[in-house]
Amino acid sequence: MTEILKLNDISKVAENALGNDYTLVKESADPKGIMLRSFNMHDYEIPSSVLCVGRAGAGVNNIPIPKCSEQGIVVFNTPGANANAVKELVLCGLLLASRKVTAGIEWTNTLKGTPDISKQVEKGKKAFVGPEIAGKTLGIIGLGAIGALVANAAIALGMKVIGYDPYISIDGAWHLDNHVIKETDLSALFAKCDYVTLHVPLTDSTRELVNKASIENMKDGIAILNFARGELVNNADIIEAVKSGKVSRYVTDFACDELLGVEDIICTPHLGASTPEAEDNCAVMVARQMVDFFENGNIVNSVNLPRCQVARQGKCRITVFHRNIKNVINSITTVISEEGVNIANLVSQSKGDYAYIIIDLDDSVNEHVIERIKSLDNIIRLRVL
Repeated sequence: MTEILKLNDISKVAENALGNDYTLVKESADPKGIMLRSFNMHDYEIPSSVLCVGRAGAGVNNIPIPKCSEQGIVVFNTPGANANAVKELVLCGLLLASRKVTAGIEWTNTLKGTPDISKQVEKGKKAFVGPEIAGKTLGIIGLGAIGALVANAAIALGMKVIGYDPYISIDGAWHLDNHVIKETDLSALFAKCDYVTLHVPLTDSTRELVNKASIENMKDGIAILNFARGELVNNADIIEAVKSGKVSRYVTDFACDELLGVEDIICTPHLGASTPEAEDNCAVMVARQMVDFFENGNIVNSVNLPRCQVARQGKCRITVFHRNIKNVINSITTVISEEGVNIANLVSQSKGDYAYIIIDLDDSVNEHVIERIKSLDNIIRLRVL
């Protein structure tokens, strides 16, 4: 029975997706995999037995990717599995950014015990007037799984949608409503929009994407939504912009001390993927990816290695996690050839500093061949399946 260590509670549907040969455990001396959600692994000592880490969600900021790569550990995530859950919360955020619903609720609660509440409500409601979203322009930065769903839903709600994503895939473009207007200049998008919502990963180029300079390019009174990553927005700059009225409202799923209690800043407690459906989807998706990797060496949705997936051929499969250096493939195939074993199929893919090879052989190989390959330069981890 292959043990997979769970560092967080994982939806029970994961156990069914894993099948009878695998078990999720809270403790293990030599787990073959780790499954988690939000557990912070940066100070965690990863057992040497671990072959892969599966994040039941999209973000992997809580996982030490470089450390895993150097240990030959594949890190999986589940992009798109929680997309509908986040999309629905973004739509809620749009309404909260327009209609002063939260402020109205807070004020209404103060009326408890007041005589003739209905009369007080009619007198006080004018303080919470807000515009409709239909007919307004929404800018979407990032048109991946979530951004595309938000775009299509906003079109259906009668909004004009402008999308910005210089890295959009062909598959992603196919999923977009044809009424979405494509914009290639971020400053131009900011100037045209009544609302902007962020749906990009946190990288060096996107960190503090919304800051004093970018806010100056925005339309006066714009509302900004951030359900992607808190660090995409400079908190000091957004607070200043909200207080000045340049930004009418900031709605974020990433609460922090300086944002709390600021008028017209609405913080939710990281609810984006907090639905039973999203948790189930993520659990099933990561479980299936891990099983395919354990049994076939296939890699889908890894953040530190490229997609590398192929049907099995021959009698034996070798997978090699190696540094992306010249002549590694040649050195491996030379060893196999010298041992008189025929290669039925070979697939190699690289991603940054690392690469991955799947080799199917017509015959089984002995330990001598395996040790020869392992001893080659730049080999990080080899498996025989």
